[in-house]
Amino acid sequence: MDMLSSITLWSTLAQCLLMIVAACLVIKTMFAMVKWGKKMPKGAFILLAFLPLISLFPIPPPVFKNVEKAKQEQPKKKAADGDGPNKQ
Repeated sequence: MDMLSSITLWSTLAQCLLMIVAACLVIKTMFAMVKWGKKMPKGAFILLAFLPLISLFPIPPPVFKNVEKAKQEQPKKKAADGDGPNKQ
């Protein structure tokens, strides 16, 4: 509950204001790109032609170090407890 009690009206208003400012900047940037594209169609075409190249570079999968560590420790714990495959 401490986390919820720390949220105040001012922090909520600041977050809303930040989101509105960010949205306005994105919209303004989009309009600027459209104006630039109308003035320089060759430049816009080249830019749009190179953007799909981003997808050629694969995004590496997230590294799950804890999972790998747990997999390595699990056989060690079984061997230490005597729960190995030879126990009957």
